[in-house]
Amino acid sequence: MTTWNSLFLLLGLGLLAVDAAAPWWKNASFYQIYPRSFKDSDGDGIGDLNGVTEKLEYLKEIGVTATWLSPFLKSPMADFGYDISDFKAVDPLFGSMEDFENMVSRAKELGVKIILDFVPNHSSDECDWFLRSAAGEEEYKDYYIWHPGFLDEDGNRRPPTNWVSVFRGSAWEWHEGRQEYYLHQFHKKQPDFNFRNPVVREEMNNVLRFWLEKGVDGFRVDAIYHAFEIEADENGNYLDEPRNDWTNDPDEYGYTHKIYTVDQPETPHLVYEWRQILEQFQADNGGDERILMVETWSPIEIVMHYYGNETADGAQIPFNFQLISNLHYDSDAYHYEYLINNWLNLMPEGKSANWVIGNHDKNRVGSRFGADRVDLFNILLLTLPGCSITYQGEELGMLDGYVSWKDTVDPQACNCYEENYMDNSRDPARTPMHWSDETMAGFTTGKSTWLPVSTDYRQRNVKTERGVSLSHLNVFKRLQQLRQEPSIEEGSAEVKAVSNYVLAVKRHLSGDFVYISLFNIFDSIENVNLSNVFGSLPAKFQYALVTEKSIKKVGDQVSAGSVTLMPHEAIVLRSTTTA
Repeated sequence: MTTWNSLFLLLGLGLLAVDAAAPWWKNASFYQIYPRSFKDSDGDGIGDLNGVTEKLEYLKEIGVTATWLSPFLKSPMADFGYDISDFKAVDPLFGSMEDFENMVSRAKELGVKIILDFVPNHSSDECDWFLRSAAGEEEYKDYYIWHPGFLDEDGNRRPPTNWVSVFRGSAWEWHEGRQEYYLHQFHKKQPDFNFRNPVVREEMNNVLRFWLEKGVDGFRVDAIYHAFEIEADENGNYLDEPRNDWTNDPDEYGYTHKIYTVDQPETPHLVYEWRQILEQFQADNGGDERILMVETWSPIEIVMHYYGNETADGAQIPFNFQLISNLHYDSDAYHYEYLINNWLNLMPEGKSANWVIGNHDKNRVGSRFGADRVDLFNILLLTLPGCSITYQGEELGMLDGYVSWKDTVDPQACNCYEENYMDNSRDPARTPMHWSDETMAGFTTGKSTWLPVSTDYRQRNVKTERGVSLSHLNVFKRLQQLRQEPSIEEGSAEVKAVSNYVLAVKRHLSGDFVYISLFNIFDSIENVNLSNVFGSLPAKFQYALVTEKSIKKVGDQVSAGSVTLMPHEAIVLRSTTTA
């Protein structure tokens, strides 16, 4: 038994690292659930909240700290839940408020935290607030962005600006009842809120308070960089955005350079306000820290503002989309090194990193980078410093499912043409989760699903992979165990390209073992001298994690001076002595 005197001695010598104040989210493993596709409990072919509750033990099995759920609130489903008609109600498609409360209760029993997808930029056009605004009710008339537009020389009415919707076409839609255009940066059934109206801001604050009272542990904030547009001039008019030169299609989102519709300077301050709401709730109610995770596809220098400034805290986790946005199939190790270190170097002092490589809006990792690299990316995300965010099914190596034009439901694709819809469709990454090799992949007891089940479900599913020692699933679970090691949980990180082909990540905490992850990105056999990469190192290492591509076993020893990597192999090594 360690005495207090010996504990203090160890602390003084730097041989024992104790960070009792480390927040729960700092090194957490987050898992994104897309409820429609996770688990169907009632046989209607659509996933639901009871399905999530049923599978919460699986999250515990794979080492997940917290899960954020894509929207399940009341919605006409024009954009599958991102068009909310009631911000304080569960859509019957997914269950009831009682089902939600049961899910939260079960999650708390298991120690899995629940993060709600908060969609503040817009509502549904069927939201009561919009209906009242469109009717011109005084209290609600400025909840949204309205403008009468202009009459051209022929007497035809035209939109206020050339702004383009993310989903193609004008970002302005004429409302016959109000006789004005409203702004919608996404679907025409998703009118944008007017966040320059303090009443709207307080409505959103109250939405946060409502769900905090319901027991959620934080929020993933959707599309935050769209929240503000440039302020109207003294005449109530807006400026056209300048043209881009790479497309002549005025309906294409890239037709204009986005200088007035995203990344306005007011936007991070909105997040600072929401952080205060969460901190006040915690001060009043106690418990673990509630968090904000914000989605912004902005330049990295702008993303950093969401962490906070000199006087205000922002989001604990502004999503790091550097890897998901800028890595490509043929990116070499120097590109990986730059993107990782650039985030770490630009991150404000005292803040924590996060890593994302997949989500419901992007093709699956194995489809973008190759099925041979699934383990490589999971090992990278889970051995870098900070928290990781994994999209459902990536732990299995799920690939994009084929969704025909006939079966396509994603509005982003449906607004395109049959010959190019696949370039814009998000449906392939949203096909149902593979639970087993049984009919419908164990996702539903029904005879059909809202999107077709991928044809490879018999090879890539939870049940099958549980029984294969070096399956993607079991490699993922082993990684989660390694994340508990002090050097990986709290140690320093060095990220270096060994060559064009090999990336190396060193994690170390004084007094603990040295861990080195190696990633052979391409399809050649490579040999690495670790001492040439990181300088002074222990002479011997042992394999702490291997994959199906490895010719070594866990526990095998290897010299630091000569480590051989098979094509697309990724491994984790641990020194045989502490340092």
